[in-house]
Amino acid sequence: MHRLTSLLIAAALTLGLVGPAEAAAKKDFRVAWSIYVGWMPWGYAADAGIVKKWADKYGITLDVVQINDYIESINQYTAGAFDGCVMTNMDALTIPAAGGVDSTALIVGDFSNGNDGVVLKGATDLKAIKGRKVNLVELSVSHYLLARGLESVGLKESDITVVNTGDADIVAAAAAPDVSAIVTWNPQLAAVSALPDAHVVFDSADIPGEIIDLMVVNSGTLADNPALGKALTGIWYETVALMAADTPEGKAARDAMAKASGTDLAGFESQLATTRMFYAPADAAAFARDPALERTMDLVRQFSFSHGLLGEGAKSADAVGIGFPGGGTLGDSANVKLRFTDTWMQQAADGKL
Repeated sequence: MHRLTSLLIAAALTLGLVGPAEAAAKKDFRVAWSIYVGWMPWGYAADAGIVKKWADKYGITLDVVQINDYIESINQYTAGAFDGCVMTNMDALTIPAAGGVDSTALIVGDFSNGNDGVVLKGATDLKAIKGRKVNLVELSVSHYLLARGLESVGLKESDITVVNTGDADIVAAAAAPDVSAIVTWNPQLAAVSALPDAHVVFDSADIPGEIIDLMVVNSGTLADNPALGKALTGIWYETVALMAADTPEGKAARDAMAKASGTDLAGFESQLATTRMFYAPADAAAFARDPALERTMDLVRQFSFSHGLLGEGAKSADAVGIGFPGGGTLGDSANVKLRFTDTWMQQAADGKL
C-alpha cells in the first residue's frame, strides 16, 4: 500500500547524493508501481498488452514492474534503478527531490477524496482529539492529514501524542480498547471506521486535491527520451478509459484490478468512490495548471520542512525548488528538483500521442 513517507529518509538521501542516472537517449526503460486503487491500471495495462502496444508504437521496450514495498520502489527509483515510479506528491518531494534527483510529475492520476481519514472512538467532533494518543504511520501523508485537520479546529500537534504504527498493524492496533484515535487510509480506514463507536471525523475530502497520486519520471531521462513520456501517457489514458467504461470490458478490467489488489469488485469500486480519478487527460492537465496546486505544494513543503523531511542541510522550506506549468517556482529556483508539467497530459487531450 502506498502513502508512507520513508522512515529511512537518511538512506534515501544518501542514495540521492549519487544523483540521477546519467540521462541519455536509449531504448529500454523500467518503471515501478505498487498496489493502490489509483495505480492498479499500470499492472492491468502490462497484463493486457497495452504497455507493449504503446512501447512498440514508439520503438522502445518498457518493463512495468510491481514492487510490493512502496517505499522501496521509491528508494530504488531515487538510486537510478527505475526511470519512473508511482508516488504521492509529498513523497516525490521528500525522497527523490530532497535526495537530489530531478524528477517530473508526468501524469497526475488522481487525488484522495476520502481515502484517508481520522477516526475517533466515542466522539464525532475532531476537537475531541485533544489530549489523545493518535496511532498513525509517522511522517506519512496520514501525519500530514492529521496536521491539516488539527489546524482546521485550532489545535496543534503538541495537543496530541503521535504513536507511530505500521500500516500493516494499524487495524489490529485500532481494535485495542486503549486506542481511541487513528489516522489511516483505505482499505484499512474502512476496517477501522467499522469498529464499535468509531467515527471518521476528518478525511481527505476535507482537503481536496492535497494528497495527489502521480507517475514520476527522471527529468533528464524524459528530456532525452520524449518517446518514454508519450508511451507512458498513452498507456495510462487508454487503460483508465477502459477502466471507467460502463461496458462488459470495463467491468472485466475493474474486476481484474480488484483481484490483483486483493479485494472483490465491490470493494475496489468503494475505494474508487473515494478517489478523484482524472479519467480525462484535459482534466488532469487543468489540475496541473491550476494555481491551487502551488498553494497545495506550499502546504506540503512547509509540513515537510517542519518535520525534517527535506534533509539535514535544509535551512528552510525553500531548500528544494518546485516548478509548475507556466514557469512558476516555489523555493530555490536554482535547485528545482520536482517539476509539475501539463505537457504530456495536454498532448493526450489534444489527440497528439
